[in-house]
Amino acid sequence: VKKIKGDIIILGAGGKMGPTLAILAKNAFEAAGCSNRVIAVSRFSDPFAMKLLNNNKIECISCDMMEHGAVDRLPDCENVIYMAGKKFGTSANSAPTWAMNAWLPALVAERYQKSNIVVFSSANIYRFCPISYCGADENASVEPVGEYAQSVLAREKMFEYGSMTYGTKTLMYRLSYACDMRYGVLHDIAQHVLNDEPVGLDPTAFACIWQGDANEIAIRSLLHVSNPAAKLVVTGPECVSIRKTALKFGELFNKKVIFTGEEQPTALLADASKCCQIMGYPSVSMAQMIAWQAEYLLGGGRTLNKPTHYEERKGDY
Repeated sequence: VKKIKGDIIILGAGGKMGPTLAILAKNAFEAAGCSNRVIAVSRFSDPFAMKLLNNNKIECISCDMMEHGAVDRLPDCENVIYMAGKKFGTSANSAPTWAMNAWLPALVAERYQKSNIVVFSSANIYRFCPISYCGADENASVEPVGEYAQSVLAREKMFEYGSMTYGTKTLMYRLSYACDMRYGVLHDIAQHVLNDEPVGLDPTAFACIWQGDANEIAIRSLLHVSNPAAKLVVTGPECVSIRKTALKFGELFNKKVIFTGEEQPTALLADASKCCQIMGYPSVSMAQMIAWQAEYLLGGGRTLNKPTHYEERKGDY
């Protein structure tokens, strides 16, 4: 982090990953003897998130960036990590999703045109690919299914336009399933098994990454922004079977696993080879994540009650 020049502002810092990312950045700066500030911006609808950030000496700005003029009033900052977005509820009412995922990025791209920007995106913009394929990499064509995925691509395009127009150095951070113990695809599969609920086989396979590793990569991505905008697929290096994962949880919980649906020849998979080459392999393996997840749920650990809907194949969120 000593190579990162200037402060970091995290826009949309109150979600599932934002607080831990902000704390990691702050701790890294302090450990390196740097005085860089970390500023977290969010509506902070969850008061626990703001309390956690304040307790860790993170500067918090409570702000609804969708309000007229709100983005213009935010402080200048050399580095931006853009995490704001909307996913669930899109099928029932898509207009707010498009506004959050396309219109707001246009405002931010203009406001922070002189900054380095890492844009959180998603592997949902890719098409389903054969299981035998390694997954979509940065050069794969994008074929988003459903309005949520289409709006995520629109987010990228707004920042890409800003990069082209203003010369902004940017990186599109295409994340596929970050996991911690409170949420994520592993959490969802484990919960189904533990609660004697059927596990959907339709997704067939997946890849995911420990949230701590994903956060570290996001911060380090500030050193890899470029113009034209760079792209980086971020997930774990292992393509894992839904069936085998569920059976492993069944073994750890001493439960019989109930399955529903049928395994398909394709899945939403992403190839993180470039990320592993640049950033190194994640520090936490899939086997370790599975073991931690089982131990956490057996111990009665709290959850965020935010299912990933990993089973979805038609883009309806």
